[in-house]
Amino acid sequence: MKVEEFLRSKKIPYTKRHHPEAFTAQEIAAVSHVPGLRLLKAVVVKAKTDFALAVCPASYRVDLDKVSKLAGGSVRLANEGEMEAIFKDVELGAEAPIGALYGLKTFVDKSVAANEQVVFQAGTHADTVEISYADFSRAADPVVGEFAEHL
Repeated sequence: MKVEEFLRSKKIPYTKRHHPEAFTAQEIAAVSHVPGLRLLKAVVVKAKTDFALAVCPASYRVDLDKVSKLAGGSVRLANEGEMEAIFKDVELGAEAPIGALYGLKTFVDKSVAANEQVVFQAGTHADTVEISYADFSRAADPVVGEFAEHL
Protein backbone atom coordinates (compact mmCIF):
# COMPACT_ATOMS: atom_id res chain seq x y z
CA MET A 1 0.00 0.00 0.00
CA LYS A 2 1.48 3.30 -1.12
CA VAL A 3 0.73 5.32 2.02
CA GLU A 4 2.39 2.75 4.26
CA GLU A 5 5.48 2.60 2.03
CA PHE A 6 5.63 6.40 2.08
CA LEU A 7 5.39 6.57 5.88
CA ARG A 8 8.04 3.86 6.27
CA SER A 9 10.35 5.74 3.87
CA LYS A 10 10.00 8.83 6.09
CA LYS A 11 10.56 6.70 9.22
CA ILE A 12 7.15 7.72 10.54
CA PRO A 13 5.60 5.28 13.02
CA TYR A 14 1.97 4.49 12.34
CA THR A 15 -0.81 2.19 13.43
CA LYS A 16 -2.96 0.61 10.74
CA ARG A 17 -6.50 -0.43 11.56
CA HIS A 18 -9.13 -2.35 9.62
CA HIS A 19 -12.82 -1.47 10.00
CA PRO A 20 -16.12 -2.32 8.30
CA GLU A 21 -16.32 -0.74 4.86
CA ALA A 22 -17.49 2.90 5.03
CA PHE A 23 -17.58 5.65 2.44
CA THR A 24 -18.10 9.05 4.07
CA ALA A 25 -15.76 10.61 6.58
CA GLN A 26 -18.48 10.66 9.22
CA GLU A 27 -19.25 6.94 8.62
CA ILE A 28 -15.56 6.08 8.88
CA ALA A 29 -15.28 8.00 12.16
CA ALA A 30 -18.27 6.09 13.52
CA VAL A 31 -17.21 2.57 12.48
CA SER A 32 -13.60 3.11 13.54
CA HIS A 33 -14.63 4.74 16.85
CA VAL A 34 -12.58 7.88 16.19
CA PRO A 35 -13.87 11.37 17.07
CA GLY A 36 -14.77 13.37 13.95
CA LEU A 37 -12.25 16.04 14.94
CA ARG A 38 -9.37 13.52 14.76
CA LEU A 39 -10.39 11.78 11.52
CA LEU A 40 -9.03 13.68 8.53
CA LYS A 41 -10.76 13.92 5.19
CA ALA A 42 -9.12 15.02 1.97
CA VAL A 43 -11.11 17.12 -0.47
CA VAL A 44 -9.54 17.19 -3.93
CA VAL A 45 -9.59 20.65 -5.49
CA LYS A 46 -8.29 22.13 -8.72
CA ALA A 47 -6.59 25.52 -8.57
CA LYS A 48 -5.78 26.92 -12.03
CA THR A 49 -3.97 23.99 -13.67
CA ASP A 50 -2.89 22.22 -10.48
CA PHE A 51 -4.73 19.85 -8.19
CA ALA A 52 -4.36 20.00 -4.41
CA LEU A 53 -5.79 18.46 -1.26
CA ALA A 54 -7.80 20.52 1.21
CA VAL A 55 -7.67 18.59 4.49
CA CYS A 56 -10.00 19.08 7.43
CA PRO A 57 -11.62 17.05 10.21
CA ALA A 58 -14.41 14.66 9.21
CA SER A 59 -16.93 16.77 11.11
CA TYR A 60 -16.12 19.90 9.08
CA ARG A 61 -16.86 21.08 5.56
CA VAL A 62 -14.47 22.88 3.23
CA ASP A 63 -15.30 26.46 2.24
CA LEU A 64 -13.99 26.71 -1.34
CA ASP A 65 -13.91 30.52 -1.23
CA LYS A 66 -11.54 30.39 1.73
CA VAL A 67 -9.38 27.72 0.05
CA SER A 68 -9.25 29.98 -3.03
CA LYS A 69 -7.79 32.78 -0.92
CA LEU A 70 -5.22 30.44 0.56
CA ALA A 71 -4.35 29.04 -2.89
CA GLY A 72 -4.04 32.49 -4.43
CA GLY A 73 -6.71 31.92 -7.05
CA SER A 74 -10.07 30.35 -7.74
CA VAL A 75 -10.49 26.65 -6.88
CA ARG A 76 -13.20 24.13 -7.65
CA LEU A 77 -13.89 20.57 -6.60
CA ALA A 78 -12.19 17.94 -8.75
CA ASN A 79 -14.57 15.69 -10.65
CA GLU A 80 -14.59 11.91 -10.44
CA GLY A 81 -12.72 11.43 -13.73
CA GLU A 82 -9.95 13.79 -12.62
CA MET A 83 -9.67 11.98 -9.32
CA GLU A 84 -9.45 8.57 -11.03
CA ALA A 85 -6.56 9.88 -13.15
CA ILE A 86 -4.64 11.13 -10.11
CA PHE A 87 -5.32 8.35 -7.60
CA LYS A 88 -4.82 5.22 -9.69
CA ASP A 89 -3.54 3.01 -6.87
CA VAL A 90 -6.31 3.61 -4.31
CA GLU A 91 -10.05 3.18 -4.09
CA LEU A 92 -11.75 6.34 -5.32
CA GLY A 93 -12.50 8.58 -2.35
CA ALA A 94 -10.13 6.73 -0.02
CA GLU A 95 -6.94 8.67 -0.73
CA ALA A 96 -4.71 9.62 2.17
CA PRO A 97 -4.62 13.36 2.96
CA ILE A 98 -0.93 13.61 2.07
CA GLY A 99 -0.56 15.41 -1.25
CA ALA A 100 3.16 14.58 -1.40
CA LEU A 101 2.18 10.99 -2.23
CA TYR A 102 0.91 12.27 -5.58
CA GLY A 103 2.96 15.42 -6.16
CA LEU A 104 0.12 17.63 -4.93
CA LYS A 105 0.12 20.59 -2.57
CA THR A 106 -1.66 19.99 0.73
CA PHE A 107 -3.74 22.66 2.46
CA VAL A 108 -4.65 21.85 6.08
CA ASP A 109 -7.27 23.63 8.14
CA LYS A 110 -5.81 24.98 11.37
CA SER A 111 -8.34 22.94 13.38
CA VAL A 112 -6.39 19.79 12.46
CA ALA A 113 -3.27 21.05 14.26
CA ALA A 114 -5.13 20.93 17.58
CA ASN A 115 -4.91 17.11 17.51
CA GLU A 116 -2.06 15.20 19.08
CA GLN A 117 -2.93 12.16 16.91
CA VAL A 118 -4.77 12.04 13.57
CA VAL A 119 -6.43 9.19 11.67
CA PHE A 120 -7.03 8.97 7.93
CA GLN A 121 -7.91 6.58 5.15
CA ALA A 122 -5.09 4.41 3.87
CA GLY A 123 -6.21 3.86 0.29
CA THR A 124 -9.23 1.65 0.90
CA HIS A 125 -12.69 2.14 2.36
CA ALA A 126 -11.85 -0.33 5.14
CA ASP A 127 -8.40 0.74 6.37
CA THR A 128 -7.15 3.71 8.35
CA VAL A 129 -3.77 4.85 9.60
CA GLU A 130 -3.08 6.73 12.82
CA ILE A 131 -0.02 8.96 13.26
CA SER A 132 0.93 11.96 15.35
CA TYR A 133 -0.03 15.36 13.97
CA ALA A 134 3.65 16.33 14.09
CA ASP A 135 4.51 13.37 11.82
CA PHE A 136 1.54 14.13 9.56
CA SER A 137 2.78 17.69 9.20
CA ARG A 138 6.28 16.44 8.40
CA ALA A 139 4.92 14.01 5.77
CA ALA A 140 2.40 16.37 4.15
CA ASP A 141 4.41 19.62 4.45
CA PRO A 142 1.09 21.47 4.41
CA VAL A 143 0.09 25.06 3.98
CA VAL A 144 -1.96 25.68 7.13
CA GLY A 145 -4.86 28.10 7.03
CA GLU A 146 -8.45 28.62 8.05
CA PHE A 147 -10.91 27.28 5.48
CA ALA A 148 -13.20 24.72 7.11
CA GLU A 149 -16.40 25.09 9.09
CA HIS A 150 -17.92 22.70 11.60
CA LEU A 151 -20.98 20.90 10.25
